[in-house]
Parts: sequence; C-alpha cells; structure tokens
Amino acid sequence: MPYDLIIIGSGAAGLGAAIYSGRYRLRTLIIGQDFGGEAAKAGAIENYPGFKSIDGYELMNLMKQQAASLKIELLEAEVTKIVRQEHCFMVAAGKKIYQAITIILAVGAKHRRLNLPNEKELTGKGVHYCVTCDGPVYTGKTIAMVGGGDTAVKGAVMAADYAKKIFLIVREKKLRAEPVNLERLKKLGNKLEIIQETEIKEIVGRDKLEKIILSRPYQESAELKIDGLFVEIGSIPNVGLAKALGAILDEQGYIKVDNLMRTNLDGVFAAGDAVNHFGPFKQAITSAAMGAVAATSAYNDFKLHGELCRWHARPAKLKN
Repeated sequence: MPYDLIIIGSGAAGLGAAIYSGRYRLRTLIIGQDFGGEAAKAGAIENYPGFKSIDGYELMNLMKQQAASLKIELLEAEVTKIVRQEHCFMVAAGKKIYQAITIILAVGAKHRRLNLPNEKELTGKGVHYCVTCDGPVYTGKTIAMVGGGDTAVKGAVMAADYAKKIFLIVREKKLRAEPVNLERLKKLGNKLEIIQETEIKEIVGRDKLEKIILSRPYQESAELKIDGLFVEIGSIPNVGLAKALGAILDEQGYIKVDNLMRTNLDGVFAAGDAVNHFGPFKQAITSAAMGAVAATSAYNDFKLHGELCRWHARPAKLKN
C-alpha cells in the first residue's frame, strides 16, 4: 500500500510538515540523508519561539521525537529518483522503491562555495563550511571567516570560543547581520579583525591549508597565513529532484510555489530553504511554518484524490 505522503528532507521544513501530517493522520514517511539540515548545525538558536536558547541539533531532535510520537516513519537514506506512474509517485531511496500519493520536497540547500582552485582538495584539510562541526579543531589557532551576512557574523562569534584570532573577510563595505549579533561581534575586541571590500583570490596549500591570497593588500601584504578557513557566503537550493520531476523554478533557481506551498505539479508540494517564499530570510521558524502549510495542502489534496490513488496503486516498480 502506498504512503499517503512522503516527505523528502528531514530538516526543519520536513519535520514541521511531518508533525502536521501526523496530526492529520496521514500515513507518512520522511526520507532524509542529512538529519536536521542546516538548523542542526547552527549551534545555539535564540530566536525560535518557546526557547530562550537551544542547540540546533537538540531542537531538531525534539521535532523528530514529536513526529515519531505521531507514528511518522523516518528513513535515513538518499532519494535518487522520483517518478510519477499512473496514480502514484515512485520514490527510489537506498535499494528500495516507495510509493506515495503526495510528495513534499523539503530538500533544503547546500553551502555556496568560493569555486576557487584547491578549494575542493583542501575541504576538511583547512577549508570548512560549518563552525559548529569543525570550529573546535582550531582551538588556540588563527582562522578566517569569509562572508558578510548574519551566518558569517554568528560563525565568527561562535568561533571565538575556540580560535585565538579571527579574520572576517567581507566583500562589501558593510556587514548585513542582526543588531544583536553585531553587538556580540564588537565584544570580541582584538581577537577579531574585519577586512572589508576584499575577496579571496587563491587558496594555497598542498596537504593542508597554508594561506590565502586576498584581492588587495592587508597590512601591506595580500598573503594571509591562517590555520583554517570557514566559508559562509550563502547557499544554493537542492533542486535536482524537483527539476527532474518537472517542477518549475523561479528566476533565482528556487522551486516555485504559491502561498499554499503548491508547485505546478499535482500532488507535489515544497517547503523550506529550497523555495524562495520569504526571499533571503531563511530561518528554522520559517522553514517549519512552510512545512506546516505544505502538509495541510497535501492533506487537502489527499482528501480529494487519495482513495482513487490507493485503489489504482500497483506493486512498486520504477520505470525509466
């Protein structure tokens, strides 16, 4: 028997959708390869209602527990293909095929890279994209953080718990961060140096990161010797599955949805960082909210077509 709903992605959007689908009594499966998404790596979250401060991973785990209490199934696997066949969707994950009547794409986004030579080769060897994950490695060392947005500023503040010196490299003249995080940044004092109107031109190192080359001199030299480099310059939506399925993207490359999180495809909804519903404002709370709306829309769609789909469902077999 097909699932009433398969949610692809187990971050804030996917788990938020799961909680609502569970309350709607939809037989639901969440499939996610990266549990908790970006929220799980955010460190302390201080702007989620109900919590003065909570670790991002802990918040996602609480959502997971709540979904599990509503009899939601969760599978840790990568979805490699989705195909509509007859009245159901066929979802390939791991070595199995799962059937679904409705789909929610809560596939999130991946870190934007600098796209410089040597970046890929030195990833994990001095080049990183997650302070929460890798910051402790640089206890007592010198690092650089590249980015001028709120994530980069929060990352620099977080890294200050470990690093002895932080260079914040900003392409523009001003930082674009919440006032509370800018205040925390100022309190770092001499531990922090901000290098503005500057970009990284080269990443130098053979077996590990040795230094970076800046677009203009800083203290009479374009070379900056550091132990670690953290890249926080935004993200790119994971839209490969959506495109293959036939979902329309917007001008910025995000999955296009209406106010009810409906895509152009019947039975397919999307939520979270893979859609651009709130523009550049991407938070755990907005992702969870979109997930709740998407689950409600999926429920309403299921009420109209669910029994028909169940009646016509066949044993799962994925066609090319």
